[in-house]
Amino acid sequence: MASFDIVNKIDVQEVDNAINNTLKEINTRYDFRGLHTEVEFHKKENRIHLVAAESMKLEAVKDMLIKNFIKRNISPKVLDFKEPQGTSQGHLKMDVQLKEGIDKETAKKITKEIKGLKLKVQPQIQDDQVRVTGKKIDELQAVIKHLKAKDMGVPLQFVNLK
Repeated sequence: MASFDIVNKIDVQEVDNAINNTLKEINTRYDFRGLHTEVEFHKKENRIHLVAAESMKLEAVKDMLIKNFIKRNISPKVLDFKEPQGTSQGHLKMDVQLKEGIDKETAKKITKEIKGLKLKVQPQIQDDQVRVTGKKIDELQAVIKHLKAKDMGVPLQFVNLK
């Protein structure tokens, strides 16, 4: 029996590199000179904390972050931007949660999509991943091709093809 796993993993080092590139870009941009701007990465909580002087600067930091994630081959779909809030100094802050793993609803959506293909494969939800098993590797590759064409709301990686 051949199988593969569908996962959503984030390379923490690449996220760190993207954030460092964003900070470098903020330091070199003329329109950010003299303004309070922060970008902090909390690895333990998979969270990025943004602080900017005004809403336009916060949007610019957000755009820079997305651009640097794309440059680093990290899908911007992993970024879950929360609502901006005011701080006591009159700045705006925003938390960005990094989505890692496949939640239950998305996993059910993936298994429904696979079963809809009418191939002889069996999808199984295992914690935050989906394992697909089948007798023929060609059928498994057809599932991968089909899922790559679909938008599931999270970036999917296909690993452990055996």
